[in-house]
Amino acid sequence: MISEVVTFKLRPGMTRAEVVAMYRKTSSIWRNNPDCIRKCYLYDGEKHLGGGAYLWKNLEAAKKAHGDEWRRMINDLYGSEDQISITYFETPIVADNLVQQTIEEEKAPADKAA
Repeated sequence: MISEVVTFKLRPGMTRAEVVAMYRKTSSIWRNNPDCIRKCYLYDGEKHLGGGAYLWKNLEAAKKAHGDEWRRMINDLYGSEDQISITYFETPIVADNLVQQTIEEEKAPADKAA
């Protein structure tokens, strides 16, 4: 599994309510993506940032979902002006309190030196 943290600048003057309304409109995109396990929408009013924390089945799915078309959508919706940051993390274990389970990746990649 892969965790992906995405942040982007919000359009100047955009309110929290406006950002949350946009999040509601886009949530079906992620609910309909079979490779997206979970998405948490992020908001930082002080830094004027929006974003998401995703849990993906694999890195390829994360990169495919956040290509050029997605970047255009983010720019159109939030006025990011291409100020987007994406960071990926391997996610070998998830402690999920909602379903009260510990979820482990199905197949571990070969060990790499840290």
